[in-house]
Amino acid sequence: MIYLRALVTGGAGFIGSHIVEALLARGDYVRIIDNLDGRVHGDSTPTFSGYVDFIHGDILSSPTLRDALKEPVDVVFHEAAIVGLGKGGADAESYVSTNINGTARLMHAIAELQGERRPRMILASTMAIYGEGAYMCKTCGTQQPGMRYEADLRERRWEPICSYCKRDLDPQAVTEDHPTQPGTIYGISKLGQELLCIALGREADTPVIALRYHNVYGPRMPRDTPYAGVASIFKSRLLAGLPPLVYEDGNQLRDFIHANDIARANLLVADAPLADVAFQAFNVGTGRPHRIVDFAGELAKAIAPAIQLQFPGSFRLGDVRHIFANTSKIERLGFKPLVSFEDGVSRFAKEPTRTSPKVVTS
Repeated sequence: MIYLRALVTGGAGFIGSHIVEALLARGDYVRIIDNLDGRVHGDSTPTFSGYVDFIHGDILSSPTLRDALKEPVDVVFHEAAIVGLGKGGADAESYVSTNINGTARLMHAIAELQGERRPRMILASTMAIYGEGAYMCKTCGTQQPGMRYEADLRERRWEPICSYCKRDLDPQAVTEDHPTQPGTIYGISKLGQELLCIALGREADTPVIALRYHNVYGPRMPRDTPYAGVASIFKSRLLAGLPPLVYEDGNQLRDFIHANDIARANLLVADAPLADVAFQAFNVGTGRPHRIVDFAGELAKAIAPAIQLQFPGSFRLGDVRHIFANTSKIERLGFKPLVSFEDGVSRFAKEPTRTSPKVVTS
């Protein structure tokens, strides 16, 4: 018996493929739209289960979207996006085109549906929309320091300081009402995507839920591209016999969450009573911050123990110092991550990360 009829945009990609697997595992009907972008998939064709209805197309194509929605679905998992820091200004137009314009066309295609109740829309959002994380000054209280200055970073002054007393700040977990001040083209495009979905969803009676993913890692992560995440960059260097290059001093705090837990969070909000989730945003993380140097170190021990981490003292403009999730809101829905940091990093050391992932969903 089919439980849900689901459409997954970007369903052959990193996180999308994990959502597809989780849906199929419980007997749901799954349709995928994916353009098989070579920056993620390389030259190979992903392998799909016979239970998947696959549409090779782009969310920028209105005919493709109408084709994907001609048979009713209960939920749309919107994972299709350009992610990562990319190549700066050279990629700005493609980020806006895919992440914002593509989403607008998807929402319009849903709004055009006739005779069926609107599917709920679960949007893959990101912690990148917050920009810098939350901080507390012991003397002056809550602070929102904003993006760091290049001059400070060049002097290796990594930590944000209180704008009043100039003392060091204590990092805090970000809640969903934290101000949004993204400092990258990717983060800006995703914030626009989230705001657009909420506005168009209310207008067309399409319930929208935004899941703000924190640092996701796991099998089928893209690597060796400007769009790869820090976990796969570290792993790529280790597999090549090279030391991971740790930016700044490595003490940046992040919330690393395994892709399997991200998929579980998506199914949770797909099943939740609509009144509990509609037109809301939820952080999706473990609620347990770890230093970037600890992730790199654990990965190195598992893959190439003889290789030492390198700290060149360099930095990337747009990177934030600390950001990690307050997950109490999604926990109230019953979410609890099952993959621990230690087990997740150990598994990740053995899991495939490649530019042409094979999506086996059987």
